[in-house]
Amino acid sequence: MPELPEVETVRRTLSELIVGKRIKSVTVSLPRIIQKPTDYKQFELELMDRHIVEIGRRGKFLRIVMNDLVLVSHLRMEGRYGLYHSDEPVEKHTHVIFHFDDGTELRYKDVRQFGTMHLFAPGEEFTINPLKKLGVEPLDPTFTLDVFKQLTTGKQTKIKPFLLNQSYIVGLGNIYVDEALFRAGIHPEQITGKLENDQLQRLFEAIVSTLNEAVNAGGSSIKSYVNGQGEMGMFQHLLKIYGRKDEPCIHCGAPVQKTVVGGRGTHYCAQCQAAPMVGLGEAQ
Repeated sequence: MPELPEVETVRRTLSELIVGKRIKSVTVSLPRIIQKPTDYKQFELELMDRHIVEIGRRGKFLRIVMNDLVLVSHLRMEGRYGLYHSDEPVEKHTHVIFHFDDGTELRYKDVRQFGTMHLFAPGEEFTINPLKKLGVEPLDPTFTLDVFKQLTTGKQTKIKPFLLNQSYIVGLGNIYVDEALFRAGIHPEQITGKLENDQLQRLFEAIVSTLNEAVNAGGSSIKSYVNGQGEMGMFQHLLKIYGRKDEPCIHCGAPVQKTVVGGRGTHYCAQCQAAPMVGLGEAQ
């Protein structure tokens, strides 16, 4: 957490809240969050007097576009942004504060302290890590069934780890992979390259529909996620398989199973998502 729908929701919220504002100064209280430049004081200086032009997204990364600079921000496990007035008390675990000239502040809070921030010249961010090796955007018109088939061809890994691999398709995390596989009726340990055309079509459609529905619901607040206005997402109330261990499957009534695939907790229905006949253990 957060995954693509949550980051997209934060992007939309911040677009409404901070685009057009001018940064008067920046305060960094946890330097290791700042990955580029390596000197956090330089980070603070470079952002002074910058105007927020646009809020973009690439996979699970936010792109805060300013005049002549782009800030790439990864929220990781529990990072969150919020807009406050400067006279409001600063909450614990607030590590970066962007002070605007209108008396408001964009505050970055991160209990786990895993989030990262990088500064780039415009366009440079796509040629250097962390964005350089990211795969296709599943909600972009360029993500088609043909593209999906090309990505899966010949892959000997299990389908769940494949979908979690950000170098193929970006933004998919544990929640939405489980949901998409359940909708498509595909076992999470099925070998990717052995999926039939009809399975690939169902899975392609399930990925797109699941993500779109989650974005429209404001994401899923499973643990601590809130958007830039402190509001929870609602998609967790619409989850069909994730987090429903031992509950009856909504389709067949069999108890939902939970196992580990590729090191991740995985929910599935043993009846609706039949196990592959061979290959269970051939790939990780």
